[in-house]
Amino acid sequence: MDDCEHMLSYIELLQEEVTRNQNRPPDRGKPEEDDDGSRPPSSSQPAHGLVSQPTVPYSIPRSLAVSPGSGGLPISPDTATSVRRILFGNTFYIFNYEWKKSCFKFREPFSDLSYGLEAERGGCRAIQMAVQANIIKYLLFKRQADPDCCGMRSLVQAGQKEQEHALAAALTHILWTAGEDTSATVTLVTSERCFTPHLDYKLDNFTERLQLFGFDNKEEAQKFIYEHIQCFKEEGSHGVILFLYSLVFSRTIDRLKEDLDSTTTHLLHFGLGNFVCRQALLNLLLTGRASPNVFNGTAPCDERGRPLEKPLHGVLARSDVGYLHWSREQQDHGKLPAVGSMLKTPRLPIWLCSINGTFSVLFSPNRSLLSDWKMEHLFHLYFYNGQPGQETTAQLTIDTHSHHWEEDSKDGVEDLEKRFPSLEMTIRTKWAGAAISWNGTVPFY
Repeated sequence: MDDCEHMLSYIELLQEEVTRNQNRPPDRGKPEEDDDGSRPPSSSQPAHGLVSQPTVPYSIPRSLAVSPGSGGLPISPDTATSVRRILFGNTFYIFNYEWKKSCFKFREPFSDLSYGLEAERGGCRAIQMAVQANIIKYLLFKRQADPDCCGMRSLVQAGQKEQEHALAAALTHILWTAGEDTSATVTLVTSERCFTPHLDYKLDNFTERLQLFGFDNKEEAQKFIYEHIQCFKEEGSHGVILFLYSLVFSRTIDRLKEDLDSTTTHLLHFGLGNFVCRQALLNLLLTGRASPNVFNGTAPCDERGRPLEKPLHGVLARSDVGYLHWSREQQDHGKLPAVGSMLKTPRLPIWLCSINGTFSVLFSPNRSLLSDWKMEHLFHLYFYNGQPGQETTAQLTIDTHSHHWEEDSKDGVEDLEKRFPSLEMTIRTKWAGAAISWNGTVPFY
């Protein structure tokens, strides 16, 4: 996504906030949770005012809040402080409106895109698309499906119940992997605050209401998530934030600190008016480990070959879903990171893609694509970006033996990256030199 798109997205968000505020009646004491959390509170504002804030839930329907006596473990002040620090780097930032309104909402059941989540532009889109990749994995390769319903047909025949089962399976797999295949933690909210924040902690009236439910059995965790699936998919549920908290607690704060290195101390970065996911969070979603880098293994030296005091942490093993990265800006400045084979070649032919800072999914229903080199001569990839404007899954044909796309580049006047869609260049980070046909679709990205 270029700077203009970033600015447009931010302006649209501001306009949305202005419209929302114009429709509100005057409020003498605006609750703290309406703050977008983009900066620490001014020193001119007394910190003791935080403890007097009302406990009315911020937009979360009471039907989506669990009872305080439901069996979960109430979050403690120390735990809330720790989770804020591992997410934001401090205790004063809180999630803004864009994050609070985000959930895992599907497209129309039994439609051509019934497998797809709606993902608006913004920082939380990376999480939604990582979950989307695991939904595709479940529908294509993991569920007990009708033998007559296979390949792409298994995606477009999903009804509401199948959508919910797929979402529960996707969320559970990510949490269980983060818990090193031994445990998972699911967070829900209650109607009452569990504690009164201390002076150096900014109230958001959400974190303070968390209940933690721990599981040491994957099937039980998935059943629990399915029974509470509305808490993640309904508008107003804060579903993406709930899942992110669940991910942090499944991995545990101590493990996350071990995963990170000197380049990264927390999982979210604030920029251009929004919180965006750092690479460590992307790797946590994909691999279960919050390694901050995309190369294989660990790096004991810096880019100039000088020994580091502590090694940099990369990806240690292949996961079900891979990762591809392309950025025109980084390419132009010679800073495009080289994604290692652990992420480029996952166990299944599904990739979360970061293309100019925007996230989407590439996938193939052919399970043998990555295990049989003959399959990689000529094959199809399917593309979904989660945007409302995409009405059907894009099908691309990849030809790794044809190089006619390079023929016009011999004059050296214009870079290839400036003449071909960024999605094509993303695919070529995995299959160098491949010719790509859009099969009648107008190229985008």
